[in-house]
Amino acid sequence: MQPTLEQIQGFRGKYPKQLYLLFFTEMWERFTFYGNRALLLLFMVNYLHFDDGKGNIIYGVYQSLIYAMPVLGGMLADKILGQRRSIVWGAILLATGSFVMAIPVDASFFIGMGILIVGNGYFKPNISTIVGNLYKDDDGRRDAGFSLFYMGINVGGMLGGLLCGWIGQEVNWHLGFGIAGVFMLLGLFIFLKKQQQLGPIGLPPSVEKLKARSSFGISNELLVYVLSILAIPVFILILNYYTIYSYLINPFGILALFYVIYTAVKLGKEAFGKIMVALVLIIFSSLFWAFYEQGGGSLNLYAERNVDMSVMGVHLSSAAVNNSINSALIVLLTPFFVWLWIWLANRNREPNSAVKFALGLMQLGLGFYVFVLGAKYAHGGMVSLSFFVLGYLFMSTGELCLSPIGLSAITKLSPKKMVGLMMGMWFLASSYGQYLAGLIGSLMAIPGDAVTGKVMAKTESLAVYTNVFSKIAWVTVGCGVVLLLLSPWLKKMMKDIK
Repeated sequence: MQPTLEQIQGFRGKYPKQLYLLFFTEMWERFTFYGNRALLLLFMVNYLHFDDGKGNIIYGVYQSLIYAMPVLGGMLADKILGQRRSIVWGAILLATGSFVMAIPVDASFFIGMGILIVGNGYFKPNISTIVGNLYKDDDGRRDAGFSLFYMGINVGGMLGGLLCGWIGQEVNWHLGFGIAGVFMLLGLFIFLKKQQQLGPIGLPPSVEKLKARSSFGISNELLVYVLSILAIPVFILILNYYTIYSYLINPFGILALFYVIYTAVKLGKEAFGKIMVALVLIIFSSLFWAFYEQGGGSLNLYAERNVDMSVMGVHLSSAAVNNSINSALIVLLTPFFVWLWIWLANRNREPNSAVKFALGLMQLGLGFYVFVLGAKYAHGGMVSLSFFVLGYLFMSTGELCLSPIGLSAITKLSPKKMVGLMMGMWFLASSYGQYLAGLIGSLMAIPGDAVTGKVMAKTESLAVYTNVFSKIAWVTVGCGVVLLLLSPWLKKMMKDIK
């Protein structure tokens, strides 16, 4: 017997049991995402022989599209499919894209990436929306729930980065991509088997509208699937002609912003104020991701070229280490942050979302400063792994102050009719940040011969990376200070929401 919404939201203890289903589903989806992410730029530079600048920008465009698609995926779930059907369809596409990339033909790389972009658009926003729906609007346990959910994201990210990164870099690139697809199928199986636990949450908003025939003579549900497949060649084209992307994302972002404001105006002054706060947080989050997402781009190449990956005489895979260390730290630190937010909330001393965001930005800047500091103690252009890990430690604590809190804040600040759209806007901001990350990463391009793989001396490449890292550190801390100064005004606009 399926539980009712009241039974789900009236749970006792810290977490609803449905959260564990979503935890494991998201965990294996993130395994797939981060497993592929660990290999993308290294594959382009070392296998396809793209230069650093081209590889970074293509990676940024891909990541941007990955996070832009949830705007449409969230809207279609709100209006037609519902969150659960969207998650299933997204998982199928994500597994398929990974298997296509496993085909040892150069053309399969961009084809697989195109499929992954569409699949992520359906999966990513909708599982987060379901997490928010497990709680009543005024439930103070929501941030703790999203923090636990975020730990699931990072368990998957850690395992995917380790396994796929090591297999891809040390054994076979295409096998690394294929392993990612296998674990996405595992996540899909778990969700299909246990989704009845969600009761009415995530079902289509109108079964009649879902099954109704469209003007094309097929049901609205089937039309969504067909259009999804037809979108794949468009994304493949954009990836191949990546220089046109700036002409697409800027107008799209502006239109989406005006649409949200136009919709919010009609909902009344209080709802409008809360949405404006959400938009401010969304804008600052895009800046956070522009710098943070160097982890999948320039920091991947930095780790390969300028970080000593030897531990007790054992050489580690740079792809595996760089793409799992952050997730491992998140897993270790999440229980502390869950306890911290609950402890502060029980004493009415928990900082509001804007202050948490500001702290997140400042810690991210500190992490990049540690990379700069590490360069001062480098030997022969090689930085100690301990400095690399310490820098990631501050980046990870910054992430915990911003990313799971942002997911929770968007669901709390958004009217129910706009939750899917606003969650899409959250990921659109991430999309813009990802694109900026690619452009910033291209500033750290190391000149060299793309065919032979020869690059400049390690001491010289370290100087290039360190120069940009230093600028990132100062700009990020500055953004945190600005947001901290804005936080009293934002708190007033949030009314009773923290």
